[in-house]
Amino acid sequence: MKTETTTGMNRTGMDMSPIDAKEVIAGATVMPPSSAGDESAIANVLAHYARRDERVGTMPPPGTLKGAVKTALQALKGEAPLVLLDKLGERLAFERAGSRLWKAVLAKFDALGSFEGGPTREEIEQIYRDESDHFLMVATVIRHLGADPTAETPLADVHGVASCGLIKVVTDPRTNLADALEAMLVAELTDNDAWDVLIDLVQGLNDPNIVAQFQAARAAEARHLMQVRTWIKASLQARADGNGMMASA
Repeated sequence: MKTETTTGMNRTGMDMSPIDAKEVIAGATVMPPSSAGDESAIANVLAHYARRDERVGTMPPPGTLKGAVKTALQALKGEAPLVLLDKLGERLAFERAGSRLWKAVLAKFDALGSFEGGPTREEIEQIYRDESDHFLMVATVIRHLGADPTAETPLADVHGVASCGLIKVVTDPRTNLADALEAMLVAELTDNDAWDVLIDLVQGLNDPNIVAQFQAARAAEARHLMQVRTWIKASLQARADGNGMMASA
């Protein structure tokens, strides 16, 4: 089986053809740019659209924020309730994506097996269950606060787009388990920091139960991050030793 260190038909480097490389360099010096100006024109276009009064999304109207439920948010001042609900929407979207990502990692494991020092199937399954539990927990908290967990908030949109690259890596049939874990490291780093921010925000609710649930989720994510880091180090060592991917026992 080919691995990342198997020499193949990669011809992307200029050193593959020194003669042609010289011609390319010479051509770059004599051929004028295809258009006048510099990168400032592109920057101006980006700035023009960035200044438009338009966001990736909007917060849904707080139609259900009333009665006893509203009491949970009344300790937050100004725009803080909507900021919290937006962040909760983001966590909900990210945990949903995280559970699907780990499910895809599990499929990669079933197809290719693991490597020395790599994850077991049970370990991947446990992380998947943790992510699913976090998703359901956040949805319950959102409903408790009187909001709609099915609504897509602006930050949920942002993080949904940001995770698209991770999904492409994990589900690409050309990537192996180690590649998928490299992508999951990005996800877990984001997950850990996002929980820290959310815990700070919910402190203002004066609801110890919600804070405790979020802290437990943060602790679980810290374990996930430690595991993924350990597995990635093991995968690099396995490659260096020439073991590559091998069937899991």
